[in-house]
Amino acid sequence: MNNREPLAERLRPKKLDDFVGQKHLIGEGAVLRKLIDSGNLQSIIFWGPPGVGKTTLSQIIAAHMKRKFYTLSAVSSGVKDVRQVIELAKHDNFFNSPSPILFIDEIHRFSKSQQDSLLAAVEQGVFVLVGATTENPSFEVITPLLSRCQVYILKHLENSDLELMLENAIKKDSYLKTLDFILQEKEALFLYAGGDARKFLNIIELLVSSAQDNSILVTNNIIEKLLQQNLSVYDKSGELHYDIISAFIKSIRGSSPDAAIYWLARMLAGGEDVKFIARRMIVSAAEDIGLANPNALLLANSCFEAVHKIGMPEARIILAETTIYLACSAKSNSAYLSIDEALNFVNSNVAYPVPLHLRNAPTKLMKQLDYGKNYKYPHDYSGNYVQQDYLPEEIINKKFYIPQNNSAENKYNTTK
Repeated sequence: MNNREPLAERLRPKKLDDFVGQKHLIGEGAVLRKLIDSGNLQSIIFWGPPGVGKTTLSQIIAAHMKRKFYTLSAVSSGVKDVRQVIELAKHDNFFNSPSPILFIDEIHRFSKSQQDSLLAAVEQGVFVLVGATTENPSFEVITPLLSRCQVYILKHLENSDLELMLENAIKKDSYLKTLDFILQEKEALFLYAGGDARKFLNIIELLVSSAQDNSILVTNNIIEKLLQQNLSVYDKSGELHYDIISAFIKSIRGSSPDAAIYWLARMLAGGEDVKFIARRMIVSAAEDIGLANPNALLLANSCFEAVHKIGMPEARIILAETTIYLACSAKSNSAYLSIDEALNFVNSNVAYPVPLHLRNAPTKLMKQLDYGKNYKYPHDYSGNYVQQDYLPEEIINKKFYIPQNNSAENKYNTTK
């Protein structure tokens, strides 16, 4: 097996009918299938987790529509590479051939300037853009480019999809069909694959390479033992991705800068998207630090903007600075608790009317109905404050915000 092409490559489908999964997009009568068959494909973005077929589907579409296929990786390509592809695509169009397809893998990693360089060519139809991303394109793709693309969401593969993939691998692969597969248990195989076709086929390949002869026994225990050595490796697409970001946030919440920095390093070493980390710190700054140190939210937001512009490796310094600041900051979740309490109350009670003195009175009729009457303008009073009721009469004494015991919130006085 060592000299063979990886199983995932050997089994990569070449036709739409051989593609496994995503029936909501390419099944008979599905919206994307109709567009492909009509030959009237517009620029699109495939959004979904790793290993669900974004790259493969893009290649199949190009072949099905008989379009020339260019590919760029946002990890290794720059503006210069984009411009070179644009020139090649323009040259192709001189001969009245259909617009080629430009596939950009991990388009969310393109900077704003790189994405800007695509705009004119997309608008002019120089090529049909097909972008692939594991991140929400609403956050990662610039608005002008996103507005010119249709977003299609790809889903994790179902166990039935993986079952079909296993059957195809055993029956059709030139090497695997020479082996004797004894499938006693498959639950662990599906569980560890996590709906990722590439990971699923890699596990099968690992089973084959570890076998002593041509007999491949598949049980839950065998799979768990084979994969146990890899459980400590950071996988930004799997369960550990969520475990480590959880440990990171909980370390910040628990005011442990050393632990927070350790988990940050684990994520960076594993290739985690720095913007994902920065977004989580914005949430932490609001939820866990809150009013105890409102500057934390400002710093976290600045961190997100900075790493978006800078990128790695320098972004690690900005992330580390913000991580330590958040971990060492005073903590309060009073804002988080207050809005949840208010939302629960609003969703569980009738909508009480707005008191007359707080209502807007833009018309004469409204004034005649006493809208705004007896409202006291706080700036007309000493200290810019006057005692006045602001809640509906039915809940006049209801408390949603409870200040917590920290130096910042101790200064707040909501009872005067």
